[in-house]
Amino acid sequence: MSNVSNPLVKLVEEGEKFIIKQMSAKGGQLLPKHQATDESVVVVRKGECIINFSEKEHYLKQGDSLIIPQNVWHQIKVIQDFQALHIMPKNIQFEFTK
Repeated sequence: MSNVSNPLVKLVEEGEKFIIKQMSAKGGQLLPKHQATDESVVVVRKGECIINFSEKEHYLKQGDSLIIPQNVWHQIKVIQDFQALHIMPKNIQFEFTK
């Protein structure tokens, strides 16, 4: 079983209603399982990952994007060193598993 660790996250852009954050992680990294109060979009800029939610694995590679539904538990497993943009409403709230 992989150890869970946080990605590197930095703010890219902030508008009136939305923010864009960049997240980066190394191959083999398992990011924390969480859900959010609003839907958001992940756009993979580099590398590969699998996002698990709704009992399905969503494989993403460079150039792919995925809408993450609100109030759905999900988790990202990094396959190859990756960098992604996370586009979300400014008022989004996250809940993480312990």
